[in-house]
Amino acid sequence: MFQKGLKGVIAAETSLSYIDGEQGYLLYRGREAKELALKYSFEAVAYFLWNGRFPSRYEEDVIQKQMQRARILPEYAIRLIESLPLNIGIMETVRTVLSSLGTEDYDWKPSMDQAIKMVAIMPTIIAYRYRVMNGLPVVAPNGNLSHVENFLYMLYGERPSQANLKALESYMVLTMEHGMNASTFTARVIASTESDMVSAIVGALGAMKGPLHGGAPTGIIKMLDEIKEKPFAEKWIREKLENQEKIMGFGHRIYRSRDPRAVALQQVVSSIQGNNHWLDLASHVEKTAIHLLEEYKPGRRLYTNVEFYAAAVMKSIQMHPDLFTPTFSASRTVGWTAHVLEQAEDNTIFRPEARYKGPILAE
Repeated sequence: MFQKGLKGVIAAETSLSYIDGEQGYLLYRGREAKELALKYSFEAVAYFLWNGRFPSRYEEDVIQKQMQRARILPEYAIRLIESLPLNIGIMETVRTVLSSLGTEDYDWKPSMDQAIKMVAIMPTIIAYRYRVMNGLPVVAPNGNLSHVENFLYMLYGERPSQANLKALESYMVLTMEHGMNASTFTARVIASTESDMVSAIVGALGAMKGPLHGGAPTGIIKMLDEIKEKPFAEKWIREKLENQEKIMGFGHRIYRSRDPRAVALQQVVSSIQGNNHWLDLASHVEKTAIHLLEEYKPGRRLYTNVEFYAAAVMKSIQMHPDLFTPTFSASRTVGWTAHVLEQAEDNTIFRPEARYKGPILAE
């Protein structure tokens, strides 16, 4: 059977995540992702995806210490980051530096230790490159901080507020895993050849870099920048709809009800928005836009997707747009590595057919 782009074709079995687009929920190993984002740390949810159970307090301390040790880059990798031309972006840098780490320590068969190293090292590369590109001295990892707190510390040189930490940690938990998307499929295809963990993650990064997959929600940031204040929201949105223009951050190709990741982020935002102009504004824009979309496009069921509140969170913590896709990738590395481990447990190489449409025995 030919299905362009393999849409709807089941190519693997997984226990990692399940998406119900009609009902609007996303499960990680049977648990709702939004519940996990609100109640558990990044490290605990990563452990859960890798092992199928939550860590004990002792195990969570152990994995946190493993990640703290693994986030330190070797000197040659730091020199590589510093020596790359400034027109080489963060995603390209991560891809290059990860490739340089692909020693024989990562040979088949992949292990959880390898997964931990991949997840731990990503924020270090991202933060180092961001600061180099902006003419700032690099900030060494802090071995006393959690995964997400250390990421923000390395980006900005100071410990984040609890509100900013909670907002980003919730976002990174909610974007850890999302079924057989393009980058995850890429990672599993590479792993199916019995290639190494690093190659699989580098391949996934290449897919994530594409604007149809991991593109930054810059359109939403532009919208919030243009609206600026709550009283202008309705007029701005009405003008866009009258001109048949798209309102960015609404609608999703899978979800036909509210994106559960957006619901969870909205709950986080509601709990911390009081002193944050951008989160306040985003919440108001969401309510106004949903009301007007129902008026202009009745029955279309257009709700906020995760990109809308991701943009609001990134804006609120003053994260530069250059960091959006790399940060998304840093969180999704948990899902990629979990899929590589799952693929290795019952491996069959992916070898689909292509339907030939050229000439036969052409003269």
